Amino acid sequence: MREMRIPVPEGLPEALKMSEAEFAAEVRFLLAAKLYELGRVSAGLAAELADLDRLTFLASLARYGAPAINLRDEEVTREIEAARKLGEGRGHGS
Repeated sequence: MREMRIPVPEGLPEALKMSEAEFAAEVRFLLAAKLYELGRVSAGLAAELADLDRLTFLASLARYGAPAINLRDEEVTREIEAARKLGEGRGHGS
């Protein structure tokens, strides 16, 4: 994985009552969460960026009010249609 350096004001982690390691993990998670929320990366890639497994990443999104399910309008439409077809198929087999 590539690394990137971001300048941070002196004392910011301490002001947030975090260790350097906690602050770094928080920054990684927040970056991953925002990219995921914007639909720029998948949940798997965001989890990798946050250094978490996918399920832990998705569960952790709630702490920041970010949605764990991130579907675009056309994806929502496809999911609804698939659910309708599935429901119709069950009705005929009984």
